[in-house]
Amino acid sequence: MSEQRSALVVGGASGIGLASVRALVADGFRVTIADIDEDKAAAAAAEIGPQVSAIEMDVSDETAVSEGLQRLRGVHTVVSSAGLSVPGPITELELAHWQSTIDVCLTGTFLILKHAGRHIVDGGSIICIASLNGRQPGAGMASYCAAKAGVLMLVEVAALELAERGVRVNAISPGLVDTPLVAGISLVPGLTEEYLDNTPLGRSGQPEEIADMVAFLASDRARWMTGSAVDLNGGAHLRRYPDVLKRISAMAEAAENS
Repeated sequence: MSEQRSALVVGGASGIGLASVRALVADGFRVTIADIDEDKAAAAAAEIGPQVSAIEMDVSDETAVSEGLQRLRGVHTVVSSAGLSVPGPITELELAHWQSTIDVCLTGTFLILKHAGRHIVDGGSIICIASLNGRQPGAGMASYCAAKAGVLMLVEVAALELAERGVRVNAISPGLVDTPLVAGISLVPGLTEEYLDNTPLGRSGQPEEIADMVAFLASDRARWMTGSAVDLNGGAHLRRYPDVLKRISAMAEAAENS
């Protein structure tokens, strides 16, 4: 009997990460959820079943990332899906807000790649959740766009460096997916509609649809695929990004005049 494969899903307590945990378990993996919210991660693990465990991990803390990966020495698949976004125009964006997004989305991905690259088994798979914003600019999205564009290039560099060991490194670039991270979009009048008007398939995605791609990239079916970024956004990369700032400004103006 072959050894059961193990996976680590960072940011796995909710949204795309949690859906990825479920998909990997369904494919026979033993999965560890790593999340900054340890209680939420533990509750998710308990709900899914004995094949899932949980640890606390702040991806912006190298010690936490290093210790977490050392505990999982010999892991077969690592999914990096922690995310954060603080919108605002460049001329008004607080440095602290810029830094927090970069710390989680870009530096966090770098730290996962650094330490996963040390401890993942030869022939393993690392999957980074990037974004449509890695290739498509959006007004008010400077820190997030810059961070996710950086993630896409990190993936390509890591794919080059780890290929000698047969380790595959790929990215998935979702568009609008129904997760807690984007829940605030529905509070801005017209913003969701503008997203969908610019999505050829005409709807938002579901976490499970991204998780299906995670499961594929973790499997032997993707054994000749590395350094790739999969646009999984209903075709939204073919059109334009919504004007987030214009929509938020209109909402604020309406509130002042009410």
